[in-house]
Amino acid sequence: MKVDLFDFELPPDLIALRPASPRDAARQLIVNPDGQVSDDLVCNFADHLNPGDVLVFNDTRVIPARLTGRRSGRGDTEPAIEVTLHQRLADATWLAFAKPGRKLKTGDNIRFSDDLFARVQAKNDGGEIELEFSVGGADLDSAIAVHGVMPLPPYIASKRPTDDRDIDDYQTMFAARDGAVAAPTASLHFTGDLMQRIAERGVAHEFVTLHVGAGTFLPVKADDTTDHKMHSEWGEVDADVAQRLTAARAGGGRIIAIGTTALRLLESAAGKDGRLQGWSGATDIFITPGYRFAVVDGLMTNFHLPRSTLFMLVSAFCGLDTMQAAYAHAVARGYRFYSYGDSSLLWPASP
Repeated sequence: MKVDLFDFELPPDLIALRPASPRDAARQLIVNPDGQVSDDLVCNFADHLNPGDVLVFNDTRVIPARLTGRRSGRGDTEPAIEVTLHQRLADATWLAFAKPGRKLKTGDNIRFSDDLFARVQAKNDGGEIELEFSVGGADLDSAIAVHGVMPLPPYIASKRPTDDRDIDDYQTMFAARDGAVAAPTASLHFTGDLMQRIAERGVAHEFVTLHVGAGTFLPVKADDTTDHKMHSEWGEVDADVAQRLTAARAGGGRIIAIGTTALRLLESAAGKDGRLQGWSGATDIFITPGYRFAVVDGLMTNFHLPRSTLFMLVSAFCGLDTMQAAYAHAVARGYRFYSYGDSSLLWPASP
């Protein structure tokens, strides 16, 4: 499909720079199976659920993956280099995006501090570099925690610096497993009070893990979706979780993914027969209109940017015309977009 089909006008001032406070005070746009929309608040989310439904959260934890250093060992100049870690390959090795990447060559060293260095092992397609650090394992994790900062999306970071508030704001209440370099932002809206109301409604919840990579921020540069190469991310669905979700769905419950990361992982874990199973590995699933969803019955997600792979995903879930109309409504009503923005609850059309 032509990428232009997924374009729409988004006023820059609708990109949220801070989250709502409290978190569940954000607005929520409901997209119904008939394509009609209604306006609500996240704090009322439980009202749209049925007893027996199951919410699926991504329990990944964002690490302070943005590092600033200087290239060393090549000439007299030591230009500043900003690195955003993307995906861990080994004990001391990460894929990363570097800015400005053109100043780096294979074999270059980047000095982040007196006790933390990295060597450029390779420059890959798509702007990625492969970095081997001077320390590994827990020592590298500790060094990243000391020297790194929260990797806010470029749409926020270009408008204000990262600060101490982001340490809490850009982490979900479910964060448990270190490894993400971007937050599963749909879950940022949840609070203890909201989870209690959901439980009282008779709705269960489960956790899966997808370590969201910095590739989620990459623009689609191709003219056609068939020419876009999707970034890869590591994920895991526990076999017991898969069994419980399958049983809940067989009993009439709906599986509702909280965020596109949870949805992409669940769909990756579906076998060729469409049955959910325990699964672990890297996924680069790219969901566009025409995709047949095997596992997920509902989706709660933030508002995404024009021409993005995530707007393509929600268009696959509810239909391109439906989502273009829903987003036009959201823009007209002043909904806030992207990571710190408002929420939508999407129900696909009945088959």
